[in-house]
Amino acid sequence: MGEFFATNELHILRWLHIVAMVYWLGGEWGVFQTSYKVVNHKLSLEERSRHMATAYRIDIMARTGIISLLPLGLHMGYLWGVQPLGGGWLVAMWLLWIVWMAITWGAFANRTNELGNKLALIEDWTRYPLIPALIITGLTSLMGNGPFIAEEGQKWFSAKILTYGLALIIGVILRIIMHEWRKIFPVLAQGPNEELEAKLDKSIQLGRNVAYLYWVLILMTAFFGAVKPF
Repeated sequence: MGEFFATNELHILRWLHIVAMVYWLGGEWGVFQTSYKVVNHKLSLEERSRHMATAYRIDIMARTGIISLLPLGLHMGYLWGVQPLGGGWLVAMWLLWIVWMAITWGAFANRTNELGNKLALIEDWTRYPLIPALIITGLTSLMGNGPFIAEEGQKWFSAKILTYGLALIIGVILRIIMHEWRKIFPVLAQGPNEELEAKLDKSIQLGRNVAYLYWVLILMTAFFGAVKPF
């Protein structure tokens, strides 16, 4: 088994990277479509709540894909020779990925109680240092200052890191919107509330507007990784 992985390491990582990208793009589309039912005032609150629960079940797969893309991409980048951090650094990165996944799935499994709220908050905070780190390193590498190698024919990797970091900003906005849903629906269960319904409509409109940019950034990230245009 070890020999098989050593021989096919890059191919296996590429396959997993494609699967993660499919879950990311497909999952976000699923949440987008489900959102139409969540805010539909003509449906009963019970049915809207079921659609919201479906959105969360779809979203966890998208988030799994998002989180997995980073270590997969960096690992492949090391094998391709476009990022210099390997060895113990890669081991540490994958260990952090395990912790990150445990927090993400723990938040999903406990989303209806206080533990889930705390884990979701921790998961949100993982983005705040990560996003600027990705954007800054992507930009500095494209300018020739590292840490990633960006010689002729290698700039695609730094560009991919940059667009991935920008996409995560949109992801944070969409997460905030979903957090807002979770707070609003228990209040709506107590009776009609036009103010909260209007707030739902406003938040979902924002989500739909930024979702288009989100898909563009996701497709750009995939394009840089697959085509390696520069």
